[in-house]
Amino acid sequence: MTTTTTAPPAGAQTGTPQPGSPRKRGNRSPGEGRMAAMLLSPTILVLALVIVYPLLSAVHQSLFRAESGLDADGFVSDVESFVGLANYADLFVGESGRRFLNAFANTTFFTVTTVFLETVLGLCLALAMNRAFRGRSFLRASILVPWAVPTAVSGLLWRWIFQSDGIANNLLGSEILWTAEGSASKVAVIIAEVWKTAPFIGLLVLAGMQVIPGEVYEAARIDGAGWWRQLGSITLPLVKPTLLVAVLFRMLDALRMFDLPFVLIGPGKESVETLSMLAWDESNQLRYGSASAFAVMLFLYVAVVAIVFVKVLGADVTGAKELKLMSKKTARKNRFAANHATADADQSNSDQATAEQKKTEATR
Repeated sequence: MTTTTTAPPAGAQTGTPQPGSPRKRGNRSPGEGRMAAMLLSPTILVLALVIVYPLLSAVHQSLFRAESGLDADGFVSDVESFVGLANYADLFVGESGRRFLNAFANTTFFTVTTVFLETVLGLCLALAMNRAFRGRSFLRASILVPWAVPTAVSGLLWRWIFQSDGIANNLLGSEILWTAEGSASKVAVIIAEVWKTAPFIGLLVLAGMQVIPGEVYEAARIDGAGWWRQLGSITLPLVKPTLLVAVLFRMLDALRMFDLPFVLIGPGKESVETLSMLAWDESNQLRYGSASAFAVMLFLYVAVVAIVFVKVLGADVTGAKELKLMSKKTARKNRFAANHATADADQSNSDQATAEQKKTEATR
């Protein structure tokens, strides 16, 4: 009786990666690690110079305060004294605290209001630009105009519109002081901001709509789905990742709003003063310690909003989810190929054993 042993397929031994299988992160060679570090070093250096160093410098400056005193010769001089967290404590008390809380409320109000209106209007623009009709190219080009106009120029344009004898009052038949203190100035900033930045969301959402296969809509129409059903069941779910990224970018930009209210309404207006304008005003008064404290608080506010937005709503800013999905698909394909190769090898060995057994029986 001849005993036939089945040899394991090549690459099936423990610890030996099969051809085409993804290499584990810990199996990188030292040369690959050095090459990756060398290629990334210019980017890391630039980021350290333009982001890390200014941030650390602002944090350091916020721990000091300019105070007047007498030098060794008896003359009055301004010196930087270390005050620790006193500048941060002053953000919540006294006149400085009142201005900070007002600027914080204005910043939050402008961000929530403008981003909401821009999202609705941008989605409507994207839906209009995605439809096939005569003049679609002209519509797409005209929508780009507000986004292409510099913010300072846009502020001057709307300041001319909102003058006491400007176009807005002539159309409304009233004499509203748009550029003075009050709620009218808030409305003016919101209108100007939405006019300028809604095309940004519209163009990003349009790019997301362009990659949706037309067969999906055709199948929905065959099943009897109307336009609203297609919008709620196909367009919005498939365009959600792009829309979330667009909203996140606009939210982070709106939290740093400075130039539009500064040019349109002017500095020192309590009704439209934002955190960026408050930090600029403090630095303009040579109070660099408190100005740095305002800037650091704004940075923390923006960072917290970004983290919460990504964690709660799942905005895939870096493409990590897509890469993870692709890696899972690749791993499944590799496992399927490995199992198929193992099954073929087993079948081949079984056929060979059967042939040898038949040959032995025939010899007997």
